[in-house]
Amino acid sequence: MGYSIEKDTQMKALMYHKYGSSDVLTLKEIPVPTPKENEVLVKIRATAINSSDWELLKGKPFFSRIWGLIKPKYHILGSDISGQVIAVGNKVARFETGNEVFGDIFLHWGGFAEYVCVDQELLLPKPEDITFEEASAIPQAGVVALQGLRYNGEIKPGQQVLINGAGGGAGTFAIQIAKSLGAEVTGVDSTRKLDLMRSIGADHVIDYTREDFTKNKQQYDLIFDIVGHRSVFDFKRILKPKGAYVMAGGSMRRLLQVLFCGPLISKITNKKMGLLMHKQNKEDIGHMLALRDAGKIVPVIDRCYPLSQAISAFQYFGEGLVLGKIIITSEA
Repeated sequence: MGYSIEKDTQMKALMYHKYGSSDVLTLKEIPVPTPKENEVLVKIRATAINSSDWELLKGKPFFSRIWGLIKPKYHILGSDISGQVIAVGNKVARFETGNEVFGDIFLHWGGFAEYVCVDQELLLPKPEDITFEEASAIPQAGVVALQGLRYNGEIKPGQQVLINGAGGGAGTFAIQIAKSLGAEVTGVDSTRKLDLMRSIGADHVIDYTREDFTKNKQQYDLIFDIVGHRSVFDFKRILKPKGAYVMAGGSMRRLLQVLFCGPLISKITNKKMGLLMHKQNKEDIGHMLALRDAGKIVPVIDRCYPLSQAISAFQYFGEGLVLGKIIITSEA
């Protein structure tokens, strides 16, 4: 059963008009958008906060300002959504009103609101046996984890994999995926996240606040760096011959270092080093669903906040203490 939207109906949306922390966010009333011919209007039920949202909010690293050098071009963040289709454009064939859907609308955004218009090609049907909250937790973080672990080809059983930033959204998926492939997994994160990493399959956990993991004698076949705050040369030291290091996020300084030094290191050594260029696609989201159906992954959700408390959710996210994912929910 679908909803009906009267003309000039207002909706709540979490908005920002300048770069900054959670203090620049405001909850406003704006008109509900009208879908274009290839779009559907989705009544949002859940939206996950991703690191990309935090970077776009802060305007850091600097490349995140590509859509607005001085001030943001887009004013409503949020890309990983789930909800129900309530209206369709006249050329939409894949969905009809009442369908439950989810997906990653990165580069379109608008998820931290009660409604959003989405191109039909960006969405997938939501399986009946998954909650809206779980569905919104999977798309971007799951695909980043999947693509990062594929950086040097398929992981082979028995290989040593280190995941730096393993207690967050992409990291918790990466631990589970790597274990499902037979790897021996080491997770690195803060003290608060050690128990979580063990609980989802990490063979070894390292508290980076107490131990410099780049100075022990252990070497790895693959290092998946989700936080990017250490020198590329530190990671080179703990890579096995023919091993690979891939960086998925971090400071501008480290991104530039990997961008310029990584190819040189790769050329003069037998160690591959580079950046992950996340490619949004429905096939990888479908692969994540298949892993979930097989019992190999479970979305880790720390907290759910109603849209009315979304600013508090971003405050918590900015503290760096999140265990897995934070979800913003809207009323049914």
